[in-house]
Amino acid sequence: MLRKTFLFLGLLLAPAIAAAGKGPDRHRQVDALFAPWSGKTTPGCAVGISRDGVLDYARGYGMSNLEHDVPITPRSSFLIASISKQFTAFSIGLLAQEGKLSLDDDIRKHLPEMPDHGKTITVAHLLHHTNGLREQGQLLNLAGWRGDDVYTEADILWALTRQRGVNFEPGAEVVYGNAAYTLLGGIVRRVSGRSLRAFADERIFKPLGMTDTRFRDDHTELVPRRAWAYSAREGGGWRSSVPNVDHYGATGLFTTVGDLLKWEQNLIDARVGGQALNAMLQTSGSLNDGTATGYGGGLRLGDHRGLRTVGHDGMDGGYRTEALLFPDQRLAIVALCNGSTLVPADLTRKVAEVYLGDRMKTVMPPAVKLPEAELSVLAGNYWSPLTDEVVRLEVKDGALRQVGVPTAFVPIGDGAFRPGESMHVWRFSAPTAGSPRTLSIKDAWPTFRDFTPVTAPLPVTSVLATFAGLYRSDEVDATYTVRVADGKLAIRWPRRDEVVLDAVGGDRFVGSLGAVTFTRAASGGIDGLTISNRRLRRLRAERLGVAEAPKATATVDPR
Repeated sequence: MLRKTFLFLGLLLAPAIAAAGKGPDRHRQVDALFAPWSGKTTPGCAVGISRDGVLDYARGYGMSNLEHDVPITPRSSFLIASISKQFTAFSIGLLAQEGKLSLDDDIRKHLPEMPDHGKTITVAHLLHHTNGLREQGQLLNLAGWRGDDVYTEADILWALTRQRGVNFEPGAEVVYGNAAYTLLGGIVRRVSGRSLRAFADERIFKPLGMTDTRFRDDHTELVPRRAWAYSAREGGGWRSSVPNVDHYGATGLFTTVGDLLKWEQNLIDARVGGQALNAMLQTSGSLNDGTATGYGGGLRLGDHRGLRTVGHDGMDGGYRTEALLFPDQRLAIVALCNGSTLVPADLTRKVAEVYLGDRMKTVMPPAVKLPEAELSVLAGNYWSPLTDEVVRLEVKDGALRQVGVPTAFVPIGDGAFRPGESMHVWRFSAPTAGSPRTLSIKDAWPTFRDFTPVTAPLPVTSVLATFAGLYRSDEVDATYTVRVADGKLAIRWPRRDEVVLDAVGGDRFVGSLGAVTFTRAASGGIDGLTISNRRLRRLRAERLGVAEAPKATATVDPR
């Protein structure tokens, strides 16, 4: 153990170690992967790799601060975003070990201000994303918060405690979200009597020697050697993109690649917490029907090309991060990046192939050829009765793809497609005499979401005016203005830019905030609208003012 501690202190010596001949071919291959981000005019990444608990390579690529010409080094500190969740889960596990809480506790035992939604939401439901709570950031956005506003835990609790609905019954589905882990951070504070920051510092970071790691609860706090974050500016160049958040648990942890490698080793040897707690973190949650979710305690449990993986990604502002562990091969890879266009999850897996490629299998379903005529019949708008989402598909440049999304769908046979090089599956059923073609989507989660074609005709321009008006949602304390602008509907609310809505059929529209569906009273008049997307379903706003006239006929605009 002492040997491991001293070896981890050698992070800054990594280039010298490489030059001395320790794995130079591997290291040159890693450098080649990050070469596009190694210049002085772009953000980049810090990368750390350990084998059997021993540092193998660490290096910085690109710039930590573009304004002051500061390069990234292995000691640069990054906001690791959702990688933070595993430390929150570990803190909950420590308290459970001590008998101070149970994973089966109703969350209202510790957070009595949370509303009673009719079914018990447990601490375990929070840990495994099977809780059904609506996404915190989207609720605040719909309440008028801007992207660069300060978000606090009190703001999030304000939004969550106003909700009268949930996305689904607890345990029925799994949908990733941040609200659960913000609440878990609050539970740590209320049960332990200390902030999550203080608790994790004493119980996790100090025992592991993670001296460059801390939860940040004040966005004005100075962080030594912090890498600034950037997002791409339209037309070229970069702009600052550092989140202003004063909440943590779901995010909020600053650390370095060296410190994270120490934590990755703890996931193997369990020096802190013990084997039982580390096993709990790495055990999948399950749905009410017994289906494994593939998500443990703040950790995604999966595989890459036939090798078991434990890890998590992170995305907050311009920060993009990934910590990936191959526990059976005792290989850990950490990539912490500060540019929004980087995809560290892809980069870490390519690094893994450098180290473990000879043990990996070819698992990507091979592409099959389909004539464009067969692709064209699949294009159109599809709606999910379960989630209320809308997906729009088109054939562009000879390939099926989502409208506005560059990734092309690759046909793999039997009506199935994969988006690009991912293992996600979009499967189309053939239409029958009694039912139309349907679409089922399976992404990173274990269950399919079913979609049906939107067959209602598009509303003519004259009908759009019947949707205009004011709509009020008490759940986010906001009033929305819907109007007709340049032949389309647009929706606006205080402090937010107007969102243009594209008609997809009947009373259903889509925009950057998701699917907007107008609802009708028994008389046929429009009485409200709902807003839905992947992490928020059917948030309702009631129409204000005089009831609408009976429903006008929606026909295809001849223009």
